[in-house]
Amino acid sequence: MGEGEGGGEYKDIPGFCKSATLDEIRKHGYVLTPGRYVGAEVRDEDDEPFEEKMQRLTAQLCEQMAEARRLDEVIWKNLKELGYGSE
Repeated sequence: MGEGEGGGEYKDIPGFCKSATLDEIRKHGYVLTPGRYVGAEVRDEDDEPFEEKMQRLTAQLCEQMAEARRLDEVIWKNLKELGYGSE
């Protein structure tokens, strides 16, 4: 899509897109790996204390692992009903 076709004016977005110049590409030995040009998204400072964050993330991980186990059981049950379960 060109300008005026709903896209608006192009803008580099760190971690997403960048319009690299030929000199930049030449400098990187013509390697077109996006990370060399796009970089990483700029994030706001994380001011959550480490101990609190680890407790929160660990609790979230435990919930996700429990859900994964539940879903595994549902999948195996469905496979058995279809005649493919080995348990």
